[in-house]
Amino acid sequence: MKLLPLALALLAGASAHAQSIDRVEPPFWWVGMKHRPLQLMLHGQQLSGLTAQISAPGVSVRRTVALPNPNYLVVELDVAANAKPGPVTLLLKRGQATVLRQPYELRARAPGSAQRQGFGPADAIYLVVPDRFANGDPTNDTVDALGDPVNRADPGGRHGGDLHGIAQHLDYIAGLGFTQLWPTPIVENKQAKYSYHGYSATDLYKVDPRFGSNEDYRRLAEQARAKGIGLIMDLVPNHIGSGHWWLTPRPALPKAGSPPLGGETPDASGATLQDLPTPDWLNHPAPYVETNHRHVTVQDTYAAAADRAGLTDGWFVPTMPDLNQRQPLLATYLVQNAIWWIEYAGLSGIRADTYPYSDKAFLARWSGAIMAEYPKLSIVGEEMTDHASMVAYWLRGHRNHDGYVSHMPSMMDFPLHGALRQALIEPEGQGYGTGFGRLYEALVEDIQYPEPSNLVLFEGNHDTNRVFSALGEDRALNKLALTYIATIARTPQLFYGSEILMKSPIERSDGVVRSDFPGGWHGDTADAFTGRGLSEAQREAQAFVKRLFNWRKHSVAVQRGRLVHYAPDRGTYTYFRHDVQTDATVMVVLSKATDEVRLDTRRFAELLPANAKGLELFSGAVLDLSVELVVPPRSAMVIDLAR
Repeated sequence: MKLLPLALALLAGASAHAQSIDRVEPPFWWVGMKHRPLQLMLHGQQLSGLTAQISAPGVSVRRTVALPNPNYLVVELDVAANAKPGPVTLLLKRGQATVLRQPYELRARAPGSAQRQGFGPADAIYLVVPDRFANGDPTNDTVDALGDPVNRADPGGRHGGDLHGIAQHLDYIAGLGFTQLWPTPIVENKQAKYSYHGYSATDLYKVDPRFGSNEDYRRLAEQARAKGIGLIMDLVPNHIGSGHWWLTPRPALPKAGSPPLGGETPDASGATLQDLPTPDWLNHPAPYVETNHRHVTVQDTYAAAADRAGLTDGWFVPTMPDLNQRQPLLATYLVQNAIWWIEYAGLSGIRADTYPYSDKAFLARWSGAIMAEYPKLSIVGEEMTDHASMVAYWLRGHRNHDGYVSHMPSMMDFPLHGALRQALIEPEGQGYGTGFGRLYEALVEDIQYPEPSNLVLFEGNHDTNRVFSALGEDRALNKLALTYIATIARTPQLFYGSEILMKSPIERSDGVVRSDFPGGWHGDTADAFTGRGLSEAQREAQAFVKRLFNWRKHSVAVQRGRLVHYAPDRGTYTYFRHDVQTDATVMVVLSKATDEVRLDTRRFAELLPANAKGLELFSGAVLDLSVELVVPPRSAMVIDLAR
């Protein structure tokens, strides 16, 4: 009997010892934010049944939420407008007894943070895949705990590029004329293989150590900003990677032999989903269901409900579990994660991956919360479709047939991207809607867009083949493509390496499309940063891009001027950009004709005054435009009109 009090004391001690916290997300927050309340997710051991208290001016606990998994606890804090920056302590209690004290930090916001300027048609975006751009720190190439060691011989393996490599070459990016930098995702991807691309996040608050640290990322943003470059973060609210810490041990994924997508193979680990915060955190954890990829079901008034769910509730690939954004705690988690990175790193914008795959009610909330916090920020979503109506559906200010209200300032312009590529490879003279006629008619879809110039138009990206290869390695057509995206009423984006004619298979081959940028690794035989080892054609293409986009930085007509275009004529396509405020006018003539074409300039009297003269960008020639313009064969002409 005398042993009973001792046993009870030991049991109580063991219970108290078992209670612990190893993670709080977000890891810190800021005072003066519009987003309220602040949802903290605590993870540790035996947190079930605890309640939270806090004693700090302007900070109070709104509620404590117990989750089905006893290792999680959600605490909602109200951080009032009068709250002060500094450390606070969260008291976690069982009954009246305090069992844990968790420190937390509320920081002061950077001056002007809420009014940070996003990107738009005055900018030009340079897209890089960090693992494939430059290796600035070889010591972080392989991290044993993360798996997937570096192997440059494997197109689908990690090659060692990192944030230091990008930072070391910011002068190169700025020198090309780009004002925004979009790296593909940089958060941790703890996957057994094929992790280099970054789209299988395993920790949403941590930069992958093979790229660097959180502080390295924030420093990159600062260094880029000092050179006139904003930083855009690639976020994926739709899914995570199967190695995410929520899924430790790893989830039961499809058995070997299930249909793979994009070259990925199923993970047959056979483990359980025991560490998820709630059972409904994922869509279709078992049995495995893959998305049907039918984007059109979101807008299609005739679509079956099962097909709509088949898009949003299926997994993207076997190694990318699908998040259930209808789960309210998860939805708030994802909203806060986006806001946290913007505030922490000083971002100018977000690119949202696989946009239509997420729950659309959540997307409205997600985009709305971000824009409420940062009214001038830019977010661009990926809707990979040829249908302009599907792109327009997601745009802020578009009146949708079903009353859906989005807050997205921008989307990737896949319809015009596709029309551009098709127009350039088609022969002229085959009908009104082919060749340049296709490009001319494609712009009628702009009536669907509230702000067409905010759409991001690109010659290629990490999910397409290389534009130079798509155009048959035709240098003249390549120049036409680049000139078009730089001068039409859009926000242009260039994929790294396009300036040096990087190639790829015509059929999609991700690892080759995302090949290493020459000069990014010690010992490379060619160096595109310095020009060493490049062919004459590569150097000429690089100089073309540099001239075009540096000129664009100072052309108000191209950045904000209205667009007026003329129907194609004998293999040429002419359009003007005119800024009313300054009366600046740019004339652009694209020609696929194999012979020179003489254009009667009186046709352009609406934009071209009598006795007009202009300075042609690439040749440096001063042109008399009063009667006619002689257009060289297979050429791009960009003419600044004299005022």
